[in-house]
Amino acid sequence: MAKISFEFPDGSVKEFDQGVTTEDIAKSISISLAKKSVAGKIDGKMVEIDLPLEKGGKIEIVTKDTEDGLKVLRQTASQLLKAALADQFNNIQFGESTSDEDGFFVDTDKRDSQVSADELPQVEERINKMVSDNVKIERKVLSLEDALKQVDGDPYQAKLVNELAEDGQVVFYQIGDYLGLGEGVVLPEAKAVKEYKLLSVAGAYWEGKSSNPMLQRIFATAFYKKADLEEDLKRRQEAKERDHRVIGNKLDLFFVDPKVGAGLAYWMPNGATIRRVVERYIIDKELANGYQHVITPVLMNLDAYKKSGHWQHYREDMFPPMDMGDGEELELRPMNCPSHIQIFKHHIRSYRELPMRIAELGMMHRYEKSGALSGLQRVREMTLNDGHTFLKLDQIQDEFKKVLGLMVEVYKDFDIKNYHFRLSYRDPKNTEKYFDDEEMWSKSQSMLKGAMDDLGLDYVEAEGEAAFYGPKLDVQTYTAMGNEETLSTIQLDFMLPERFDLHYVGEDGEEHRPVMMHRGLVSTMERFIAYLIEVYKGAFPTWLAPKQVKVIPVSMEKYGDYAKEVNSKLAALGIRTSVDDRNEKMGYLIRDAQTNKIPYTIVVGESEMNSNQVSVRKYGEQDSESLSLDDFIKEIQEDISNYSREK
Repeated sequence: MAKISFEFPDGSVKEFDQGVTTEDIAKSISISLAKKSVAGKIDGKMVEIDLPLEKGGKIEIVTKDTEDGLKVLRQTASQLLKAALADQFNNIQFGESTSDEDGFFVDTDKRDSQVSADELPQVEERINKMVSDNVKIERKVLSLEDALKQVDGDPYQAKLVNELAEDGQVVFYQIGDYLGLGEGVVLPEAKAVKEYKLLSVAGAYWEGKSSNPMLQRIFATAFYKKADLEEDLKRRQEAKERDHRVIGNKLDLFFVDPKVGAGLAYWMPNGATIRRVVERYIIDKELANGYQHVITPVLMNLDAYKKSGHWQHYREDMFPPMDMGDGEELELRPMNCPSHIQIFKHHIRSYRELPMRIAELGMMHRYEKSGALSGLQRVREMTLNDGHTFLKLDQIQDEFKKVLGLMVEVYKDFDIKNYHFRLSYRDPKNTEKYFDDEEMWSKSQSMLKGAMDDLGLDYVEAEGEAAFYGPKLDVQTYTAMGNEETLSTIQLDFMLPERFDLHYVGEDGEEHRPVMMHRGLVSTMERFIAYLIEVYKGAFPTWLAPKQVKVIPVSMEKYGDYAKEVNSKLAALGIRTSVDDRNEKMGYLIRDAQTNKIPYTIVVGESEMNSNQVSVRKYGEQDSESLSLDDFIKEIQEDISNYSREK
């Protein structure tokens, strides 16, 4: 029998008979490794654990305790899910099925009615039966012609068959009577899929385009260990309780209505108040740190974005240009950089003006696919806390440190602690994405790295994550849902000053090219407030809370005037307060204030009125405290002024 050779990650090479499987190779190393093995990787390509190998190459044994290993389990579970659905619903069609770090999903379509959440328990029963019977999952390879015949009548599967075909062949998996398209390597037996859970259903457009049919997406997850599944379900429950979309609805903060515009947020009075407080805070901070605030148009000539390179790199994420009929094309701006460049260019600039810091709460528009939209986190209209500094080469490191210091100060005020730094470099091999200037990249990347080293800060380095015009420092944080996202960024840019021919007059009287530094302290207002809603679980600190005080008279008839007097004194000091004059029982009104997570509930009755006092109950506490009105005012003002931090 012919021999084939495999090179292992440690560089060693071993020879095996042709037709050997990854499982055989794992057994030749150790029984314990074989028990943990779920797939192989040959020259970087995943293969089934029991697939006979005809050629040698570089091999990796994929085990259960790796990301790839977990993905294999979830791909197996998704095949069982499709088999169970096909068994339960004769007329079902399948769209995409995908597994990732958060679980897996299967898109479905039915001619009569979509799969409902109430039907998921019956689907689980069918999966459980396959697992208990340890149904075999057999790999089948069909010609493209036969594969298309197999999925005849299912337009979604037909398109996927054409996309997944390799060398005129398509992989399918046989599970009992079900023969389904394979969209990833799976395990040979159903028994591995013991610890799984079908989670929910939701609508999803085919291929993420709103012009396509709406399918029903079934979300699920799977683990090798029961404890891991239980921990994940516990995390999901906590995340559900913190979901900014759910809390936003309960507290009447915002809404998004696809009927009038998908991805476009409507801010209700409560949400608009939070946003206004954040915006005023940011503007005041930036003004105090030497920024000049500007307001620029939301529309700009398309030529500006062609000159900047944004059109070439991001046109798929931009809205179509508006043809004005006279040769001019206007674009809803997807970023603010060219607008701030125009501010700089409007006058002749001197070296004495540098560093020149320009900031704006700039509204932008980006065309996000309908399937990617999510509450305030993924929207089509957003307002970015944006800033651009124009500076000399010898000012870069000092300015970088100042911006970073400002960021850390802002995080402290919002009580943000769980974050880390990521230095993002270009991928030198990707010549299409990144501006082609070797000297610029080398110089700018070393400058950022040098500044971080000078500050003694820990950071990770990420090749290929830079902007197309320059390297950047990203500040990464985690949402309450456990997802990592970029909260803040500082980017160096040598390219745009070149493309827009920017100059300043130096000490020598000659023209010099400035460097541009892009920075955002807290991302967009939409994403940042979504983050805050989830972090605080809707219980905002007093300085941010849309309603800071609720005044409740024991009897509106008897003590209403005193309640209004207290309310007026507080309101005159800028405290957000109101009187609850509804004809309801006292207990109900207090519970309602707690449900709406108002920081302070004040109850006033006869004794409070006679002694000019208030009975104060803080959110989350069971007991009340009697204070003079003056003492309460002093307490709440202190609470607001120190950003509700612990004393």
